Amino acid sequence: MFLWLLFSVQDRSAAAWLLGGLGATDWVDGWVARRFKQESTFGAVFDPAVDRTLFIVAIIAILIDNSVPNWFGIAVLVREVAVSGALVIGTVFGMQRFAVSIWGKRYTFLLMFAVPLILLGADNGAGAIWVTTAGWICAVPALVMSYTTAFAYASKIRQQLRVGRALRHG
Repeated sequence: MFLWLLFSVQDRSAAAWLLGGLGATDWVDGWVARRFKQESTFGAVFDPAVDRTLFIVAIIAILIDNSVPNWFGIAVLVREVAVSGALVIGTVFGMQRFAVSIWGKRYTFLLMFAVPLILLGADNGAGAIWVTTAGWICAVPALVMSYTTAFAYASKIRQQLRVGRALRHG
């Protein structure tokens, strides 16, 4: 639907609102699961995978649409693909799963609002400069946090690989 709105209908505004709605419902879903102790192993694996997929598809789309500067889109893509790839490879080699850090949740929250705001601002409607500014106020700290957590996850992946190997051989 997002891709259809952005490319077929060519309605950046509707695509941005849909993307923002997806981000908001993802946050609400996670909050409800934690608040009411409805967390599951499936959710712990599936939700971050869906978040990564959403980011990757959305960023590629808005790069194609020229709605975001290339440096930003590429920086987000490199981080998401690198961390996703490291997690997949780690899992294949027996890594024990670990929870997403609070900083990972925070950057995801910010990025889920930054990207739709930047896309909405690219539509050049009323208040576009304010919307774009709000998007960048979320985007810059989100990008810094995303790379900070990526480096922390690299260390955590190595640690959890050792734990996984010890459990297999112990």
